[in-house]
Amino acid sequence: MSGPGVRHEAEQGALSHRAVLAIAVPVMLSNVSTPLIGIVDTAIVGHDPNPAYIGAVAVGGLIFSFVFWAFGFLRMGTTGLTAQALGAGDGGEVAAWLGRALLIAMAAGAVLILLQWPIREAAFTLLGASPQVERLTRGYFDVRIWAAPATLANFALLGWFIGLGRTGIGLALQLVLNLTNTALDMTFVLGLGWDVRGVALGTTLAEYTAAVVGVLIAVRHLRSRDGRWSLRSVLAPARLRRAFTVNGDIMIRSLALMTVFVWFTSQSARNGDVVLAANSVLMQFIGACAFFLDGLAFAAEALVGRAVGGAHRVGFTTAARMTTLWAAVVAVLLALVLGLCGPLFIDIMTVDAAARATARLYLMWAVAAPLLGVWAFQLDGIFIGATRTADMRNAMLASLAVFLAAWWLLLPLGNTGLWTAFYVHYLARTLSLLYYYPGLVRSVAAPA
Repeated sequence: MSGPGVRHEAEQGALSHRAVLAIAVPVMLSNVSTPLIGIVDTAIVGHDPNPAYIGAVAVGGLIFSFVFWAFGFLRMGTTGLTAQALGAGDGGEVAAWLGRALLIAMAAGAVLILLQWPIREAAFTLLGASPQVERLTRGYFDVRIWAAPATLANFALLGWFIGLGRTGIGLALQLVLNLTNTALDMTFVLGLGWDVRGVALGTTLAEYTAAVVGVLIAVRHLRSRDGRWSLRSVLAPARLRRAFTVNGDIMIRSLALMTVFVWFTSQSARNGDVVLAANSVLMQFIGACAFFLDGLAFAAEALVGRAVGGAHRVGFTTAARMTTLWAAVVAVLLALVLGLCGPLFIDIMTVDAAARATARLYLMWAVAAPLLGVWAFQLDGIFIGATRTADMRNAMLASLAVFLAAWWLLLPLGNTGLWTAFYVHYLARTLSLLYYYPGLVRSVAAPA
């Protein structure tokens, strides 16, 4: 779909809109997977009139988003490093980066399972949910933690295929995950009445199904290109040091970002189950928008990574400009859809009258989110493709500090103040990355 032709166009600075969309559209569709899991889970338990079920799935999902996306470097780092190896024409390293990512995924997943008790207790100490929501969420956690190795392997696989520009494969894997999750959730919850534990089990089994399919496709892809994994190459000390440096920076950045979302949900919970349910529904909408926008950011990762690997500044600037243009177009479309269809989406997500009314009251905050957040998402993609991860780490830590300061100052405004602080964090992310952007451009080799 996007092999040597796209690479050549990026290097020459003549990247076409068609080439950008050839990468971005499948990624946008596949990225809907993550929010769709939450949306499906929420919609299924939302058919119970008790808002505590929605709150439990929201809090449980937030915990795992925080825990798993602390290892989001397995997706982001693998994309940038693979794209750069591809741009440099190093086929051996293209294969080795997947091997390294999968080894890290398996080891990290096993550690998370072993540490499940302290992780669970720390999470519930920080989150101020009601007793009923906490009881239900504990049941959700105890099941879904066993998905850790599969979830992290799926991050690695998706990152590798995006780095190769084989986004159609990424889409196929996400469809496997989505459809399996939906079918199992409906069976366990609506069919067998297993409430939030059934939701967690369905998601866990879906993650393992997608991981197995992904590994089989990767092995077949390597064989078709006469590629193979070499343990010596995978464990090369210099490459491992680079992997740990890049991944460590992204891990810190991801933890800081997820702290914003955990803090937002925690403060929502302290305002009562109805506000928690309403904010959770709206955050599902924002999550869906973010993953659509990340489709263009992922395209930037692949194209920028190839340009950096091939030392082509013109290709870099062209990829950054064109993917950002399309991201802005998508952001406007998403805001229009949410503005027009938001009330209907809210009614689909919950049957609770109070939660519906509260979600409608704050709907415009969700509508405006893609218009402000798009710039931060796009800059993230550019910096990941160039593996300028130290800059990303520093920018996100600064943005977290700004968010917390804004939240504290706006406490008297209640839920409105919380949403305002969330928007301030978007602005801080954009401005802090723009501060580092000139240095990034200078780091890419100028045309001879």
